[in-house]
Amino acid sequence: MSVSAWTVNWLKTKKWYFKGAPFVITASYYAMTVIPLYAKEIIGHPFNTYLGLDKLVLGIIIGSLFFFLGAILYKYFKNKNGKAHFPFEKVVLPISPLIILSIVFYFITKH
Repeated sequence: MSVSAWTVNWLKTKKWYFKGAPFVITASYYAMTVIPLYAKEIIGHPFNTYLGLDKLVLGIIIGSLFFFLGAILYKYFKNKNGKAHFPFEKVVLPISPLIILSIVFYFITKH
């Protein structure tokens, strides 16, 4: 998700921006991740499911959502305060939900 945002910003600085660029770039990066995993049958393996969904796909969806929410939370805090509250807040806020979710899912899916 970060690479998508970086690419979109980089394209804007180079004035190579086009309508729908964020969606196309994000979808392209996700496709470059998911398609090879599916082709090698890593995604779709019958023993790699949780609640009927593939664990990797579930992790990609939930992780992306919470990473995005963490990035929005950073922007909210920064706009409210005018600056970051502590060094590397821009990194900590999006990554923290991923760490917490990883721990939660580890204990939920452990058999």
